[in-house]
Amino acid sequence: MSAGTEQRSGAGDTGSDRILALVSEAAQRLDRRQPRIARDMSDLILRHIRSLDVDPQFLELLRASVDANTKTLTHILINHIPIEHLQPTTAAVEYALRLAQREVPANSLVRAYSVGKDDFIEQMFPDVAALDCSAEEKFEVLHHMATVVGRYIDWISQYVFEAYEKERERWLSTQGTVRAALIHDVLAQQKVAPAHFERETGYRLSVHHLGMIIWSVDAAPAPDELRLLTSVVSKVAAGAGCSGAPLVTAVDRVTAWAWLPFRVRPTEVDTAQICRLVEQTRNCRATLGLSGSGVAGFRRTHAQAQAARRLAVASGEATPVMGFGDEGVAITSMLAGDLDSGRAWISEVLGELARDNDGARVLRETLRVFYLTGENYTDTAEIMRLHRNTVKYRVSRALELRDGPTRSHRVDLAVALNACHFLGSAVLAGPDPQAPVTTR
Repeated sequence: MSAGTEQRSGAGDTGSDRILALVSEAAQRLDRRQPRIARDMSDLILRHIRSLDVDPQFLELLRASVDANTKTLTHILINHIPIEHLQPTTAAVEYALRLAQREVPANSLVRAYSVGKDDFIEQMFPDVAALDCSAEEKFEVLHHMATVVGRYIDWISQYVFEAYEKERERWLSTQGTVRAALIHDVLAQQKVAPAHFERETGYRLSVHHLGMIIWSVDAAPAPDELRLLTSVVSKVAAGAGCSGAPLVTAVDRVTAWAWLPFRVRPTEVDTAQICRLVEQTRNCRATLGLSGSGVAGFRRTHAQAQAARRLAVASGEATPVMGFGDEGVAITSMLAGDLDSGRAWISEVLGELARDNDGARVLRETLRVFYLTGENYTDTAEIMRLHRNTVKYRVSRALELRDGPTRSHRVDLAVALNACHFLGSAVLAGPDPQAPVTTR
């Protein structure tokens, strides 16, 4: 029996209809705040359950799941939709499947729904309190809404838990469990005999390695997406002149880790060629580490590719390939690991130049290029296709705006400007309409 049906079969129809009407009114107010509720709830879940903080892409999946569930809840309450008439949201199910593929414990998923339920019920209080009705009616409205929310969370959490378990079983049976386990053991600095690793994976740990992470950003990935990604890795390995087959392991159905083997340390990686190969597969992205040898190099190059990927995802860069060795990527990837601290530091270094508006953006980019050219006005003008005097004016104006209580060193300025170039609004302060930045 649905919550709505149960309510109608209670006391008199008039009183029942009155309570349902008040429930709809409170839920409509709740619905107007739903986007903010969903954002705050996502942050709350992440603070309580650290195991869900996998990477930026996963955070977006979590936020999409929370947003979809809270929207569904407000619509249920407004329209008195029976739970048995619902279909689970795509975002909620997809998030559960990805957690299963990443070996995040199932209890983390269940706890997330419990935290979300408590928070959603707490969010209902002010909307119910604002109703123009008696205290007794408010109590009935709150009881009804809390009951509906509880039943929905019981239903959806059971559904996604079952989806998680089925996916976990399927994933373990199809993804080369022994090979994946050995790779994770090496990365976790567990003792693994190189001969045993080579026998099970066909890959030698004694060679020079180039770490690569490849993933799809397609909103609707194909069923054979991993096959496509693996094919791209093989093409990249062939084009780079590898000494053997690359080692590839699936992380989830849209992400793979790879290592490219070389007999001798590669003097230079042809990033342009790798870009061309990656671009041939729609919505494909990749990041690269620096080459390293032996077991330590195997770990290090992978960690570098991971850091570059965090930066690529955080910045929303559409560039097909980003390398840890690309200019500014290494240091900026460290700032991307803690955006709150990075944003505070950048604001301290850049002052008003850290504002998120077009004028400040133009000045930041001019000053960034100016430092890249060794503070050469002529070279900066050529790169940016500006008059030399325009460059001089912008550089002067930019340095004026960043002056604060403490003057920053050039190295700090260059790093902060580079972070803004990659991360944009994620590390910028809000625009200040009272203090416009002028350029020419």
